Amino acid sequence: MSIPPTTDRVGQPAIHVQGLEKSFKHLKVLRGVDIDVARGSIFALLGSNGAGKTTVVKILSTLLRADAGTARVNGFDVVTRPADVRESISLTGQFAAVDGILTGRENLVLVARLRHLKDPGAIADDLLRRFSLAEAGTRRVVTYSGGMRRRLDIAMSLIGRPPVIFLDEPTAGLDPQARIEVWQAVKELAKGGTTVLLTTQYLDEAEQLADRIAILHEGRIIVNGTLDELRQLLPPAEVEYVEKQPTLEDVFLTLVGAGTEKEQR
Repeated sequence: MSIPPTTDRVGQPAIHVQGLEKSFKHLKVLRGVDIDVARGSIFALLGSNGAGKTTVVKILSTLLRADAGTARVNGFDVVTRPADVRESISLTGQFAAVDGILTGRENLVLVARLRHLKDPGAIADDLLRRFSLAEAGTRRVVTYSGGMRRRLDIAMSLIGRPPVIFLDEPTAGLDPQARIEVWQAVKELAKGGTTVLLTTQYLDEAEQLADRIAILHEGRIIVNGTLDELRQLLPPAEVEYVEKQPTLEDVFLTLVGAGTEKEQR
Protein backbone atom coordinates (compact mmCIF):
# COMPACT_ATOMS: atom_id res chain seq x y z
CA MET A 1 0.00 0.00 0.00
CA SER A 2 1.25 3.50 -0.78
CA ILE A 3 0.56 6.68 1.15
CA PRO A 4 0.25 9.68 -1.17
CA PRO A 5 0.52 13.15 0.35
CA THR A 6 -2.82 14.33 1.67
CA THR A 7 -4.22 17.73 0.77
CA ASP A 8 -2.96 19.41 3.93
CA ARG A 9 0.59 18.15 3.29
CA VAL A 10 0.90 18.98 -0.41
CA GLY A 11 2.35 22.44 0.21
CA GLN A 12 4.85 21.13 2.75
CA PRO A 13 8.29 19.75 1.86
CA ALA A 14 8.48 16.01 1.34
CA ILE A 15 11.36 15.91 3.83
CA HIS A 16 11.88 18.38 6.67
CA VAL A 17 14.86 18.12 9.00
CA GLN A 18 15.73 20.62 11.73
CA GLY A 19 18.53 20.55 14.29
CA LEU A 20 19.35 16.88 13.79
CA GLU A 21 22.09 15.60 16.11
CA LYS A 22 23.60 12.15 16.54
CA SER A 23 26.61 10.83 18.44
CA PHE A 24 28.16 7.39 18.73
CA LYS A 25 29.79 7.28 22.15
CA HIS A 26 32.14 10.27 22.14
CA LEU A 27 32.03 10.81 18.37
CA LYS A 28 29.62 13.52 17.22
CA VAL A 29 28.48 12.58 13.72
CA LEU A 30 25.65 15.08 13.22
CA ARG A 31 25.84 18.51 14.85
CA GLY A 32 22.57 20.20 13.91
CA VAL A 33 21.54 19.28 10.37
CA ASP A 34 18.79 21.31 8.65
CA ILE A 35 17.29 20.13 5.33
CA ASP A 36 14.12 20.76 3.35
CA VAL A 37 13.40 18.70 0.23
CA ALA A 38 10.62 19.81 -2.13
CA ARG A 39 8.14 17.24 -3.39
CA GLY A 40 8.99 15.66 -6.72
CA SER A 41 12.57 16.93 -6.65
CA ILE A 42 16.00 15.27 -6.56
CA PHE A 43 18.08 16.40 -3.60
CA ALA A 44 21.75 15.42 -3.45
CA LEU A 45 23.55 15.15 -0.12
CA LEU A 46 27.30 15.33 -0.70
CA GLY A 47 30.07 14.56 1.75
CA SER A 48 33.32 12.71 2.23
CA ASN A 49 33.47 9.22 3.75
CA GLY A 50 32.38 9.48 7.37
CA ALA A 51 30.60 12.82 6.91
CA GLY A 52 27.34 11.35 8.21
CA LYS A 53 25.33 10.94 5.00
CA THR A 54 24.23 7.38 5.73
CA THR A 55 23.43 8.35 9.33
CA VAL A 56 21.00 10.99 8.04
CA VAL A 57 19.34 8.45 5.75
CA LYS A 58 19.03 5.90 8.56
CA ILE A 59 17.35 8.45 10.81
CA LEU A 60 14.94 9.54 8.08
CA SER A 61 14.05 5.92 7.31
CA THR A 62 13.45 5.16 11.04
CA LEU A 63 16.38 2.72 11.24
CA LEU A 64 18.19 4.95 13.72
CA ARG A 65 17.00 7.42 16.34
CA ALA A 66 18.47 10.91 16.55
CA ASP A 67 19.75 12.33 19.83
CA ALA A 68 18.13 15.71 19.17
CA GLY A 69 16.22 17.58 16.51
CA THR A 70 13.12 16.79 14.49
CA ALA A 71 12.52 15.10 11.15
CA ARG A 72 9.36 14.61 9.08
CA VAL A 73 8.97 12.54 5.94
CA ASN A 74 5.83 12.94 3.83
CA GLY A 75 4.40 14.97 6.69
CA PHE A 76 4.97 12.27 9.33
CA ASP A 77 7.31 12.62 12.31
CA VAL A 78 9.95 9.86 12.23
CA VAL A 79 9.67 9.34 16.00
CA THR A 80 5.94 9.61 16.68
CA ARG A 81 4.69 8.19 13.34
CA PRO A 82 7.37 5.68 12.27
CA ALA A 83 4.91 3.22 10.71
CA ASP A 84 3.47 5.93 8.46
CA VAL A 85 6.98 7.02 7.50
CA ARG A 86 7.87 3.44 6.50
CA GLU A 87 4.72 3.22 4.39
CA SER A 88 5.75 6.43 2.64
CA ILE A 89 9.33 5.54 1.72
CA SER A 90 11.62 3.11 0.04
CA LEU A 91 15.32 2.73 0.75
CA THR A 92 17.95 1.52 -1.69
CA GLY A 93 21.29 0.92 -0.01
CA GLN A 94 24.82 0.91 -1.36
CA PHE A 95 24.58 -2.67 -2.65
CA ALA A 96 21.85 -4.11 -4.87
CA ALA A 97 19.52 -6.25 -2.73
CA VAL A 98 18.39 -8.64 -5.45
CA ASP A 99 18.25 -12.44 -5.59
CA GLY A 100 20.63 -13.68 -8.26
CA ILE A 101 18.99 -17.10 -8.51
CA LEU A 102 15.60 -15.63 -9.45
CA THR A 103 14.85 -13.92 -12.73
CA GLY A 104 14.33 -10.17 -12.82
CA ARG A 105 10.58 -10.64 -13.12
CA GLU A 106 10.49 -13.15 -10.26
CA ASN A 107 12.31 -10.67 -7.99
CA LEU A 108 9.67 -8.02 -8.70
CA VAL A 109 6.75 -10.43 -8.33
CA LEU A 110 8.12 -11.63 -4.99
CA VAL A 111 8.27 -8.11 -3.54
CA ALA A 112 4.80 -7.27 -4.86
CA ARG A 113 3.38 -10.38 -3.19
CA LEU A 114 5.15 -9.58 0.08
CA ARG A 115 3.43 -6.19 -0.02
CA HIS A 116 0.06 -7.90 -0.65
CA LEU A 117 -0.53 -6.00 -3.90
CA LYS A 118 -3.05 -7.08 -6.51
CA ASP A 119 -1.82 -8.49 -9.82
CA PRO A 120 1.91 -8.70 -8.99
CA GLY A 121 2.66 -10.01 -12.49
CA ALA A 122 1.30 -6.86 -14.13
CA ILE A 123 3.25 -4.69 -11.68
CA ALA A 124 6.45 -6.57 -12.49
CA ASP A 125 5.92 -6.28 -16.25
CA ASP A 126 5.25 -2.55 -16.00
CA LEU A 127 8.45 -1.93 -14.01
CA LEU A 128 10.52 -4.06 -16.36
CA ARG A 129 9.35 -1.87 -19.24
CA ARG A 130 9.95 1.38 -17.33
CA PHE A 131 13.51 0.41 -16.50
CA SER A 132 14.37 -1.06 -19.92
CA LEU A 133 14.64 -4.59 -18.54
CA ALA A 134 11.75 -6.24 -20.42
CA GLU A 135 14.00 -8.33 -22.67
CA ALA A 136 16.06 -9.49 -19.69
CA GLY A 137 13.07 -10.12 -17.42
CA THR A 138 13.14 -13.92 -17.86
CA ARG A 139 16.88 -14.20 -17.28
CA ARG A 140 18.40 -15.00 -13.91
CA VAL A 141 19.74 -11.88 -12.24
CA VAL A 142 23.16 -13.50 -11.80
CA THR A 143 23.63 -12.92 -15.55
CA TYR A 144 22.87 -9.17 -15.28
CA SER A 145 25.48 -6.45 -15.56
CA GLY A 146 26.08 -4.14 -12.60
CA GLY A 147 23.94 -1.42 -14.12
CA MET A 148 21.07 -3.81 -14.81
CA ARG A 149 21.18 -5.16 -11.27
CA ARG A 150 21.09 -1.66 -9.86
CA ARG A 151 18.19 -0.66 -12.12
CA LEU A 152 16.30 -3.75 -10.99
CA ASP A 153 17.06 -2.86 -7.36
CA ILE A 154 15.60 0.62 -7.85
CA ALA A 155 12.59 -0.84 -9.65
CA MET A 156 11.95 -3.14 -6.68
CA SER A 157 12.04 -0.16 -4.35
CA LEU A 158 9.20 1.48 -6.32
CA ILE A 159 6.74 -1.34 -5.80
CA GLY A 160 3.82 0.13 -3.88
CA ARG A 161 4.57 3.59 -5.33
CA PRO A 162 6.22 5.23 -2.30
CA PRO A 163 6.19 9.04 -2.60
CA VAL A 164 9.74 9.31 -1.19
CA ILE A 165 12.78 7.21 -2.04
CA PHE A 166 16.24 7.27 -0.46
CA LEU A 167 19.18 6.26 -2.66
CA ASP A 168 22.35 5.78 -0.61
CA GLU A 169 25.30 5.97 -3.03
CA PRO A 170 23.40 4.09 -5.75
CA THR A 171 26.27 4.02 -8.28
CA ALA A 172 29.12 3.07 -5.95
CA GLY A 173 31.40 0.60 -7.73
CA LEU A 174 29.62 0.78 -11.09
CA ASP A 175 31.38 1.36 -14.40
CA PRO A 176 30.70 4.60 -16.33
CA GLN A 177 28.07 3.08 -18.63
CA ALA A 178 26.22 1.49 -15.71
CA ARG A 179 26.27 4.81 -13.86
CA ILE A 180 24.63 6.54 -16.83
CA GLU A 181 21.92 3.86 -16.90
CA VAL A 182 21.18 4.43 -13.22
CA TRP A 183 21.16 8.21 -13.69
CA GLN A 184 18.48 7.86 -16.35
CA ALA A 185 16.41 5.67 -14.03
CA VAL A 186 16.65 8.26 -11.24
CA LYS A 187 15.61 11.06 -13.59
CA GLU A 188 12.56 9.03 -14.59
CA LEU A 189 11.60 8.69 -10.93
CA ALA A 190 11.49 12.45 -10.46
CA LYS A 191 9.56 12.93 -13.70
CA GLY A 192 6.93 10.59 -12.27
CA GLY A 193 6.57 12.74 -9.14
CA THR A 194 8.73 10.71 -6.76
CA THR A 195 10.87 12.69 -4.30
CA VAL A 196 14.46 11.44 -4.31
CA LEU A 197 17.08 12.03 -1.64
CA LEU A 198 20.41 10.92 -3.05
CA THR A 199 23.66 10.55 -1.15
CA THR A 200 26.82 10.41 -3.19
CA GLN A 201 30.55 11.09 -3.23
CA TYR A 202 30.53 11.60 -6.98
CA LEU A 203 30.32 15.30 -7.71
CA ASP A 204 29.45 14.81 -11.38
CA GLU A 205 26.53 12.65 -10.27
CA ALA A 206 25.09 15.53 -8.26
CA GLU A 207 25.67 17.88 -11.18
CA GLN A 208 23.79 15.57 -13.53
CA LEU A 209 20.83 14.75 -11.30
CA ALA A 210 20.11 17.16 -8.49
CA ASP A 211 17.69 20.07 -8.35
CA ARG A 212 19.36 21.12 -5.11
CA ILE A 213 22.67 20.11 -3.53
CA ALA A 214 23.79 20.21 0.10
CA ILE A 215 27.30 19.57 1.37
CA LEU A 216 27.57 17.82 4.72
CA HIS A 217 30.89 18.45 6.46
CA GLU A 218 31.92 17.74 10.05
CA GLY A 219 28.32 17.05 10.98
CA ARG A 220 26.81 20.24 9.57
CA ILE A 221 25.31 21.40 6.29
CA ILE A 222 27.77 24.06 5.17
CA VAL A 223 26.03 24.99 1.93
CA ASN A 224 22.65 24.22 0.34
CA GLY A 225 21.47 25.46 -3.04
CA THR A 226 21.08 24.87 -6.74
CA LEU A 227 24.13 24.11 -8.86
CA ASP A 228 24.12 27.66 -10.22
CA GLU A 229 23.92 29.09 -6.70
CA LEU A 230 26.84 26.97 -5.56
CA ARG A 231 28.91 28.00 -8.57
CA GLN A 232 28.39 31.64 -7.65
CA LEU A 233 30.24 31.04 -4.39
CA LEU A 234 33.50 31.02 -6.36
CA PRO A 235 34.61 33.66 -8.86
CA PRO A 236 34.87 32.44 -12.45
CA ALA A 237 38.38 31.71 -13.65
CA GLU A 238 39.68 33.55 -16.70
CA VAL A 239 41.75 31.61 -19.18
CA GLU A 240 42.85 33.52 -22.28
CA TYR A 241 40.04 36.02 -21.69
CA VAL A 242 37.41 33.25 -21.72
CA GLU A 243 35.27 33.10 -18.59
CA LYS A 244 35.24 29.65 -17.00
CA GLN A 245 32.52 28.79 -14.53
CA PRO A 246 33.72 26.88 -11.44
CA THR A 247 32.65 23.24 -11.33
CA LEU A 248 30.85 21.67 -8.40
CA GLU A 249 34.14 19.93 -7.57
CA ASP A 250 35.81 23.37 -7.24
CA VAL A 251 33.06 24.50 -4.86
CA PHE A 252 33.19 21.30 -2.80
CA LEU A 253 36.97 21.24 -2.35
CA THR A 254 37.14 24.95 -1.54
CA LEU A 255 34.45 24.71 1.13
CA VAL A 256 35.51 21.40 2.66
CA GLY A 257 39.25 21.45 2.01
CA ALA A 258 40.98 18.82 -0.07
CA GLY A 259 43.20 17.72 2.79
CA THR A 260 40.64 17.55 5.57
CA GLU A 261 40.99 14.47 7.72
CA LYS A 262 38.01 12.18 7.19
CA GLU A 263 35.82 11.45 10.19
CA GLN A 264 34.63 8.02 11.25
CA ARG A 265 30.92 7.51 10.89
